[in-house]
Amino acid sequence: MPAGVMIPARNMPSMITGNGSVSGYGTSSGLTLGQQPNNMMEGQLHPLEMTQNASESEIARMRDEEFDSTNKSGSENHELGGSGDDQDPRPNKKKRYHRHTQHQIQEMEAFFKECPHPDDKQRKELGRELGLEPLQVKFWFQNKRTQMKTQHERHENTQLRTENEKLRADNMRYREALSTASCPNCGGPTAVGQMSFDEHHLRLENSRLREEIDRISAIAAKYVGKPVVNFPLLSSPALPRPFDFGSQPVTEEMYGVGDLLRSISAPSEADKPMIIELAVAAMEELVRMVQMGEPLWMTSLDGTTCMLNEEEYIRTFPSGIGPKPTGFKCEASKETTVVIMNHINLVEILMDVNQWSTVFSGIISKASTLDVLSTGVAGNYNGALQVMTAEFQVLSPLVPTRESYYVRYCKQHAEGTWAVVDVSLDTIRPSPTVRCRRRPSGCLIQEMPNGYSKVTWVEHVEVDDGGVHNLYKQLVSSGHAFGARRWVSTLDRQCERLASLMASNIPTGDVGVITNQDGRKSMLKLAERMVISFCGGVSASTAHTWTTLSGTGADDVRVMTRKSVDDPGRPPGIVLSAATSFWLPVSPKRVFDFLRDEHSRSEWDILSNGGAVQEMAHIANGRDPGNCVSLLRVNSANSSQSNMLILQESCTDPTASFVIYAPVDIVAMNVVLNGGDPDYVALLPSGFAILPDGMTVTDVGMADSGGSSGSLLTVAFQILVDSVPTAKLSLGSVATVNNLIACTVERIKASLSCDNA
Repeated sequence: MPAGVMIPARNMPSMITGNGSVSGYGTSSGLTLGQQPNNMMEGQLHPLEMTQNASESEIARMRDEEFDSTNKSGSENHELGGSGDDQDPRPNKKKRYHRHTQHQIQEMEAFFKECPHPDDKQRKELGRELGLEPLQVKFWFQNKRTQMKTQHERHENTQLRTENEKLRADNMRYREALSTASCPNCGGPTAVGQMSFDEHHLRLENSRLREEIDRISAIAAKYVGKPVVNFPLLSSPALPRPFDFGSQPVTEEMYGVGDLLRSISAPSEADKPMIIELAVAAMEELVRMVQMGEPLWMTSLDGTTCMLNEEEYIRTFPSGIGPKPTGFKCEASKETTVVIMNHINLVEILMDVNQWSTVFSGIISKASTLDVLSTGVAGNYNGALQVMTAEFQVLSPLVPTRESYYVRYCKQHAEGTWAVVDVSLDTIRPSPTVRCRRRPSGCLIQEMPNGYSKVTWVEHVEVDDGGVHNLYKQLVSSGHAFGARRWVSTLDRQCERLASLMASNIPTGDVGVITNQDGRKSMLKLAERMVISFCGGVSASTAHTWTTLSGTGADDVRVMTRKSVDDPGRPPGIVLSAATSFWLPVSPKRVFDFLRDEHSRSEWDILSNGGAVQEMAHIANGRDPGNCVSLLRVNSANSSQSNMLILQESCTDPTASFVIYAPVDIVAMNVVLNGGDPDYVALLPSGFAILPDGMTVTDVGMADSGGSSGSLLTVAFQILVDSVPTAKLSLGSVATVNNLIACTVERIKASLSCDNA
């Protein structure tokens, strides 16, 4: 209890003697109560509690027998003297002591550890067991509490005395340093008090800056694991890769670099403390958003997504990267799934830009790490900080990509629990071309049994989506194009694919199943590179220059050219890419099943010349039968195509589906199937990206029996129009490709009974 606070008199006995003095007991003999005779300090030992009708003989007997001295064990009480009203005529009377037995002391010590403040019932019970009066038990506990308090105060005093001595020594050292200070200009002694106003102002400013640096360094040391000044400044991090994906990293530019990403460089030294503080705050916000439910998160009307309540978000997180820019829209969602991958491997994929870009190649068109502020501590990514740029895409030339400049921060929160968060750095380095800001977004990863992990993803961006074509407006605004469900669905499918890559128990009963482990691995690597190449050249990236050909509305064909030189993974020459997107009033599943089925391929594939297509081999890489890699042979009457095969990968999840294929040489594929290096097999992939239109069944009357309103289909071809890289593109080649893609679209519509779509 703080000094000066009194305990009401009704709970304590009077301690005022006949001459107005205060009787003290134990070690607290120096306290006085001033003009409040009926109160008593908590720190004093208490005499026997006297009732108003107690006789003097009873009082004398109780004083003689019940007072224990306060030695180290609190086991001995003694009487210091009677009160003024009860003075003994024999002043030299010897003091009488009553000592508790060792058994009584041990029992009360044990009870004190459990309950230092026993009530009347407990005191009576304890006294009955030990053969003591309840008052004896009461005052033993009072004395014991006072003793413990005194020991605590003594320990605090020792600590304060030590700290005081340290401060005194620091003060003396500073005084000595000040007395020997010299002028930085002339080297002579300086006199305190002769400082100019400007110099004084500069010293104050310097002191303030030092305090700010110390504060940021403390934050960095706490959350990152090392001071800011010790961060390694690496321009190209050498991060571990647990999986050899066998693919070209998405960071390699095929078509050039966008204006925003070209203008961004690594952060300056002055920016790094602010970046660290922003990352730490973003991590705290992400973890809270993952753990919170309503009213921050609300379930959508169809019950499929978790949407953010913007007003509640502003109330809950008033600080951050600033208010939403004018004209920007908020897209925020949360999704949880369980994936078949160890949590440590998941963290490594997210923190390695090449692996991250590969796994999410359908969402990321390109990404790079500009700087590594921290590689983490204890040999892992705990505390890792990376400054990055990325471009996020929808596989259609009708949806502009979203460029972002941000910091990525990884932290381990508990054993088996990790979090990775992104937050935009546009507030540190504003740019007028920014059209997308990432508020704290990322995922919380929790370890689960048998190598599984639980992933909760939060995606929160503010974006100017004015450039999105009307055909894709609903898909983008509903959050299905870039939202959390898109990320976790892709992650789940890719984890299944990686699990199949490492699988060793392959069933041998099915015809065409590749059981050779090396052959499976090489074929999956080749298919992965094919998918990445396709996804990297379909979207409306700032690095792509699309030219619109004849047609109106959404059926316009966009084309672009690029030169392939000294690239072992692509045939040399001029490559023409053509793509178009359109709506189909049938479900995405129906479109996907139609396009991936080799038996219906002749209905839309003009290049097969109507020949029958046969599957020679396949590798299942997911629970859904549509997730597989196939090797197809076209039985064409044209003898020139007899040595050509088609490598095809089809993949699907609740948010998107793809059918991607490329003609391959039969000799090269034999090398791959025998476990050879797939990186030297030349590929020019073509294919389809199938997305839901974002509508519900009630929005569109032409819904099919699958319960979905319709599909958004992107058709894209890559064709080698000239084997000489320096040749000029002819208009005839452009017209041929335009007719090819237009005929393919018409055949697909006709086959799906959508002639009037």
